Amino acid sequence: MSGTERRVWSRLRGRRLGFKFRRQLPIGPYFADFACLSARLVVEIDGGEHHEEAIDAHKTSYLESQGFRVVRIGASQTDQHLEEVIERTWSELQSPIAPPGGALRAAPTSPARRGGEEP
Repeated sequence: MSGTERRVWSRLRGRRLGFKFRRQLPIGPYFADFACLSARLVVEIDGGEHHEEAIDAHKTSYLESQGFRVVRIGASQTDQHLEEVIERTWSELQSPIAPPGGALRAAPTSPARRGGEEP
């Protein structure tokens, strides 16, 4: 992991947002930087190595076809505004989830919003 990814991971790991994230999760032929399976959310950090937009677009398209929502965040945005990145991720986690072929359902509430109990 890059230093940028480490900073993001330190804020996502251990259910710190009330959701379990995995890092470098294989999904089909790709690896998601960070994925929350229960919320069907993938967070991708695009750094200097992500200069091929067509490849990123294809990966996003594939992940979406598998029922994931994909949030792409530039490494420079993460480095300069980590709190905003975490807030954006939190907002995405709160969005309704549409399982593949299913109806929308509400996202789970975080432990902080439920009074601190663990899921």
